[in-house]
Amino acid sequence: MSGHAFSEPLREKVAANLAGFDRVAIEDGSLRRAAVAVTIAGDPEGKASFLITRRASKMKSHAGQWALPGGRIDSGESPEAAALRELQEEVGFSRADGDVLGLLDDYPSRSGFLITPVVVWGTAEPSFSPQEAEVASVHLIPLDELEKPGVPRLIPGTEPERPIIQLPLLGRYVHAPTAVFLYQLREVGLHGRGTRVAHFDSPNFAWK
Repeated sequence: MSGHAFSEPLREKVAANLAGFDRVAIEDGSLRRAAVAVTIAGDPEGKASFLITRRASKMKSHAGQWALPGGRIDSGESPEAAALRELQEEVGFSRADGDVLGLLDDYPSRSGFLITPVVVWGTAEPSFSPQEAEVASVHLIPLDELEKPGVPRLIPGTEPERPIIQLPLLGRYVHAPTAVFLYQLREVGLHGRGTRVAHFDSPNFAWK
């Protein structure tokens, strides 16, 4: 088996890389706090994969877009607890506190959220029961897809210093903020690089 296998050595490597990462934590009272679960699990071939969803077509915002399980952080709730709660609520995948491997950089989104990405270790044979009102489909994409040439794709944005980041997946493009978290997962979690991502932008249609 080539590429990243779902294994204990991979878990240990990602956890160690996150522990050694000096992440950026942002404080901005004008933004609503949210968390997402950046989940690594095994696919049917034993490949380490990330979990991504397609949002339901009838959602009031970001309908039909690619997303990671996540949502607002409740009062008194930690980002870790919020991410695990949303993972359970959205796709029916339950993980414990000990399955949290670490955090990536906070990201202020154009839609007014300050998002904390929480990296979660899943299982070798995960099963999901998505909440139909929010999630149209759940996908496991091998981490190897993040290592391909041309990933990420950067195109000019509305501000010269803020290129739009895209990840080509499943015949379409994943945009920020989801693309930001997956790209930093590759850079920090898999390779131990201190790559920053706050300057990457999303296309106008994702601002609302």
